Amino acid sequence: MKLPRVYPILDTQLLSAKGCEADVAGSAWIDGGARILQFRHKGQWTREVFGQAERMALLCREQGVIFVVNDRADMAKLLEAGLHVGQQDLAPHDARDLLGDEALLGFSTHNPLQLKAANTEPADYLAIGPIYATTSKRNPDPVVGLDGLRRCRALTTRPLVAIGGITRETAGAVFTAGADTVAVIGDLLPETCTGINLRRRMEEWLQLTRS
Repeated sequence: MKLPRVYPILDTQLLSAKGCEADVAGSAWIDGGARILQFRHKGQWTREVFGQAERMALLCREQGVIFVVNDRADMAKLLEAGLHVGQQDLAPHDARDLLGDEALLGFSTHNPLQLKAANTEPADYLAIGPIYATTSKRNPDPVVGLDGLRRCRALTTRPLVAIGGITRETAGAVFTAGADTVAVIGDLLPETCTGINLRRRMEEWLQLTRS
């Protein structure tokens, strides 16, 4: 499979700190050309949170955009969405049993050993990171760096998604080091998170990947 080059992540905690609703950011990024969108919520899934995810899932279906839920296989099942799991979440083979063969399934890794082991799992793509220092996690794994990314690229033939502290300034080096796709969180959030600014930031990212 081939993923879009830019993989935006709606992190509800970071969006809340910016005073921005997930619906606003997600809609603006789709308007700006995003073709995949991940909903990441690390807290309790209240009715309000589920409602946000449900609205995003519906919009993505209407616009032909891939919608992915982070961590929660049960929510992905309810929303008929793809799923991205980490090392401490439901194992990919168990998630595949729950979601079926058609759902997009991604799996996070943080070092060469984990990446090699992930090749035995039924994941459609593998993620590696953090490539750079990141503030989107409370207890991040050790930085992989570009050299680590190059080593990991040689260990799998599956689509490789780089994540962690990647910005418009560093994305070119990340692609050169072997990433097929870059997952972006913080650098998709402008200082003032209006719909217009969010859409423009997405457009800047897409223009960068075309050059």
